[in-house]
Amino acid sequence: MSGSILGRLRELRAADAPTHGGHVLAYVYDSGMPELDELADAAASLARPVNGLDPTVFPSVAAMERDLIGFVRRAVHGRRDVVGSVTSGGTESCLLAVKTARDLWRAEHPDAVARGTRPRLLAPATAHAAFQKAARLFDLDFDPVPCGPDGAVAADDLIVRMAEDAALVVVSAPAYPSGALDPIRAVAAAAKKLGIRCHVDACFGGLVLPWWSDVPEWDFRLPGVTSLSADLHKFGYAPKGVSVLLHRGRRQHRAQFFATTRWPGYPVVNPTLLGSKSASSLAAAWAIVQRLGDEGFAELTASVARVAAGIRDEVERIPGLVVMGDPVGPAITLVADVDVPSEHRVDPHRLADELARRGWRIQHQPGFVQSDGTRIPRSAHLTLTPVLERSVTHFRRALGQAADAVRGRRAADGRLLAGAVRALGYGSDRVPGTAASWRLLRVAGAGQVAPDQPMATLMALIEELPAPVAEALLSELLARMSEPR
Repeated sequence: MSGSILGRLRELRAADAPTHGGHVLAYVYDSGMPELDELADAAASLARPVNGLDPTVFPSVAAMERDLIGFVRRAVHGRRDVVGSVTSGGTESCLLAVKTARDLWRAEHPDAVARGTRPRLLAPATAHAAFQKAARLFDLDFDPVPCGPDGAVAADDLIVRMAEDAALVVVSAPAYPSGALDPIRAVAAAAKKLGIRCHVDACFGGLVLPWWSDVPEWDFRLPGVTSLSADLHKFGYAPKGVSVLLHRGRRQHRAQFFATTRWPGYPVVNPTLLGSKSASSLAAAWAIVQRLGDEGFAELTASVARVAAGIRDEVERIPGLVVMGDPVGPAITLVADVDVPSEHRVDPHRLADELARRGWRIQHQPGFVQSDGTRIPRSAHLTLTPVLERSVTHFRRALGQAADAVRGRRAADGRLLAGAVRALGYGSDRVPGTAASWRLLRVAGAGQVAPDQPMATLMALIEELPAPVAEALLSELLARMSEPR
């Protein structure tokens, strides 16, 4: 019986994009060390029955968390006043950082609260979408600061918008969409001077940048940084989901907690959003950190850096394609070279579709018009991992061949279909319902998603639609994928 069940699961998994070998340059983080996977599996299995809700009953949870928090704290130059928690992933870390800052802002600004002032979350437009989610959940105004077309934000553009109502300013190390390191030193210094908390979102780069050469200071070495998040299920190479959120000072950390004795059951104390939670990912991350240590992380980071240098060198050889901006760390973003005639340009979404056809997955990113009218162009994101060093020659060849195959091909255009959507009366103030959304998706050729399905047309439609309409369509697409047939 169990054999047939596992056989069915293997059939289901066979339809997934490959999680090992470096052929998927997003979502998955392969160290290229099979022994780490084996170690993680064994550690996760040992911790499987444990409930992370209560470390007084399961003290192994507290012990593993101490070790992980201590390791990450040392890596990001935190002193003894830096404390924190292990969370279920980057989104939870970001949510908790915002919730904590909001609660402390309310406590410190009673007059503003009495006037009905809503606290504001200030961040570059390239800050992770988790901060938009946090603002909605915790009733803050999200204030995105426009970036340049290369995805870089100017420090002064953030600083000029700092005021009493700002509960938190967020900067990224690096920003996921662009790979750019935000101007953390200047922003953190200004925030400290004005008494505003500053969070560094290092969910993506926090376990790489400490060993990356020639990176400006971005962590707790800067006095204005009051919190920082780093994901162990990214470049900590642990299974999903495990992250660390660090705070400067116990008072700030304790504001993250939920505790109540105001019910007839057991006293509830939750340092994170979850109550009952698996200890398996925690144990796997703990085991991997014990195995690698500083030396192991340094070696893996050096491998990523060599991959990044090789791919940037390859892109320089490809007419019509360029790296966007000046990325720092394990992310590279590709855009069309607008300095050459259109017949020589390589559209990044056509490129991504062609690479998928050849067995390589990079991530489509729609063009984005910011509040000041500045447009960040459509792009393709590449997350670079150590395992890719073994096949980087093959990837570089595939990248060049795919670029040759699509060079000069007109980019997908969503204006006609978006116009039809608007003609049906849908816009920022009226979104399609579930049935209408599904019909529109099918017309757009996005009625299902497969690992190698072309995405350029859907991305072009997203670029043209009002955000509420695009969000309704995408929500419907994901919801339909999980509905029982």
